[in-house]
Amino acid sequence: MSHRIQLATQIPVAIQAMRGLETYLGTTEIPPALKELIKMRASMINGCAYCIEMHGAVALKQQESPQRLLALAAWRESPLFDERERAVLALTDEVTLIAEQGLSEESYQRGLILLGETLLAQCLMQIITINAWNRVAVATRMEHAHD
Repeated sequence: MSHRIQLATQIPVAIQAMRGLETYLGTTEIPPALKELIKMRASMINGCAYCIEMHGAVALKQQESPQRLLALAAWRESPLFDERERAVLALTDEVTLIAEQGLSEESYQRGLILLGETLLAQCLMQIITINAWNRVAVATRMEHAHD
């Protein structure tokens, strides 16, 4: 692959601002396992190998099962996700693919009922943030370090 600019080198203040969002998200009520499901699912949709590799490793360290991580590709058909996770994954899909149909009222209301206003808002910010990171990584062809 051809070399592309590194945004962290070229515009470190902007990347630091994005890291500030990650710092905030680390203080939210979103359970760590759910954060990684959001990050993995959005990254799968966006074709972001860098983030899939990074967040897959994090999820495995947090004792997430490889079976559930693989099932994320077809979560709607999988029995491995509970009702709340399914609501968050629906939000993740729709916000990630926002240009297709927006965020449906059905998914929004389901998320509101199952999560409440604060956790819904936090999950939406997590989805928005990983989508931004995916775009950074894909646009600049970032590669995850391999051991």
